[in-house]
Amino acid sequence: MTDTAERKKFTAIWRNYRGTLLFLLLMLGFRSAWADWITVPTGSMNPTILEGDRLLVDKHVFGLRIPFTLVRLTAGEDPARGDIVVFDSPSDGKSLVKRVIALPGDTVALNGESLIVNGYLADYTVGDFKHLHGLLASTAAQNPVLLREAGVGRAHDIMILPNRISKGFFGPLMVPNGMYFMLGDNRDNSADSRYFGFVPRRNIVGRAIRVVVSLDPAHYYTPRRDRLLVPLN
Repeated sequence: MTDTAERKKFTAIWRNYRGTLLFLLLMLGFRSAWADWITVPTGSMNPTILEGDRLLVDKHVFGLRIPFTLVRLTAGEDPARGDIVVFDSPSDGKSLVKRVIALPGDTVALNGESLIVNGYLADYTVGDFKHLHGLLASTAAQNPVLLREAGVGRAHDIMILPNRISKGFFGPLMVPNGMYFMLGDNRDNSADSRYFGFVPRRNIVGRAIRVVVSLDPAHYYTPRRDRLLVPLN
């Protein structure tokens, strides 16, 4: 085939598919820098987030980024205590979903199941046990305890697994500038800042704002109707 024929063939292909390619590029760029959805495969954020939840993530709220990079073009908001955020793990780069517990300059400590931020001990009351019915059978079999944690950030339910050993004592630690301390709501089954340390601001890619849809992995991915469009935070 001559060079002229090859150029004509390439031109014809480009004319036929340039719209599709442009659409794909714009869609991927939108998902990378503006908004995206992620699937949650683990129970580290039980009872707030369940395995099989598909979350809507606002990626521009913390600053508009160049697509496919962590380089920000605008400053955006700073993450707040209690925000549920998506970030790249500082240990292995995997995308994780956790809750912001402490901000730059804060001191944070954990005394058993009691969280202490800036010297203030969190208040604990009985959590909302309606959340128990959505848990996987393997988690429910561990006799989880639900507590309402308040007083050191946005009030939310956490889950304790009495028969599971986790890192329940540390600190007090001061959060360095530009860093954040993350915990999972499932305190006894979460790999978080207790294990991989502080999370840099630039690693935080977005705020999880809503469960779009939830598919139960224990029941052939049947939709959980009660979790349709459930807001987070």
